[in-house]
Amino acid sequence: MEQALTFQDGAGHKVSAILATPAQPTNRIVVLLHGFLSNKNSTTNKTLTRAFLEQGLATLRFDFFGQGESDGPFERITITTALDQATSAIHLASAKGYRRIGLIGSSFGGLIALMAAAEEAGKGRLASLALKCPVPDFEEMLRLEFGPEGIVAWKQTGTIPNITGGNERVPLHYAFYEECARYRGYDAATSVTVPTLIVQGDQDEYVPLHQSRRLLEALRPPKRLDILPGADHGFSKAEDFRSMAGKLIEWTVTHLSAQST
Repeated sequence: MEQALTFQDGAGHKVSAILATPAQPTNRIVVLLHGFLSNKNSTTNKTLTRAFLEQGLATLRFDFFGQGESDGPFERITITTALDQATSAIHLASAKGYRRIGLIGSSFGGLIALMAAAEEAGKGRLASLALKCPVPDFEEMLRLEFGPEGIVAWKQTGTIPNITGGNERVPLHYAFYEECARYRGYDAATSVTVPTLIVQGDQDEYVPLHQSRRLLEALRPPKRLDILPGADHGFSKAEDFRSMAGKLIEWTVTHLSAQST
């Protein structure tokens, strides 16, 4: 069963979400965070939702600010706002009676999930974290992707190339890039207290593999980095996508099913 709902973040923005619940009642739920220029109904989120429902787990997926059906516009998105919305979603799940919460983030959503997990440390609500090609250093990724001239063009025009493949440039305030320099996932990782999995392809065309390796070093155990040979950022080959999704599912189900200590 899927229920469309809305909640508000700390600034009062409306956030569009979908709560999916299995046939039998459960106190376990997975909060899903989509990537940059994506939405709550991404292929990854819908695939994971189907799998978790079959395993008896609920899911909560939502649109970040300016994406999908949530308040916007996208050009004014900030990491601060995205993080606030992620923690608000976790609070919503807890308020609905879910006692063991897993968090999965993809790419940009992986950075937000990482920082949300750090903020959740000690609260006892999170039981698991899984990251699909996360971007712990978003400023570095953008700088490498756009190059010096692209960064200058961004500052001058307030737009970026459409990294999802579209031809038209996407409006996005340059302040977002400046803010990225203030958020380091490596620092947040040292505060994460739940078991954490990282999955990335070694042919990722956006996120440098050294970011995931450095992130693994910063995390506390239990932790694991699974590198898929030949897989790109979107896991565009069917076998790579199945492998990636399977790893996220197995890790999350295992740790949400474990007895809390």
